[in-house]
Amino acid sequence: MEAILNPGKDRVRKVTSDTINQKIDNEIARNIDYYSSQSSERIKAKIKKLEEEWDVERTLELNASLIALGGVILAATVNKKWLFLPALITTFLAQHAIQGWCPPIPLFRKLGVRTQKEIETERHALLELLENKNTFI
Repeated sequence: MEAILNPGKDRVRKVTSDTINQKIDNEIARNIDYYSSQSSERIKAKIKKLEEEWDVERTLELNASLIALGGVILAATVNKKWLFLPALITTFLAQHAIQGWCPPIPLFRKLGVRTQKEIETERHALLELLENKNTFI
């Protein structure tokens, strides 16, 4: 089970502090422990919730899109100098694509936004719990 609870390293986890990664890993372990004593229906509901959870990539994409759009709107209505905003944001997105890091990532991670791999780690562990419950019924 330890291997299942280890989401491993990915680009975002590599640039996230060990403290934050450990906090997220502990949350996954606590959730698995909690749901191990819950009914199959509760586990299924949690799995559904996990399938709808926004990961850090999706959060970053929406954040970047809204800020870039705001910059374009401000450039069109207030002053063309606002075009620096979409230029800056697209630079951040390029940096994220190359390195897995950009300025909003530490904030999102501190807020507990998880990577897709972290979400999938919890989901697969819950699916295993559910399978084990169904085997013993």
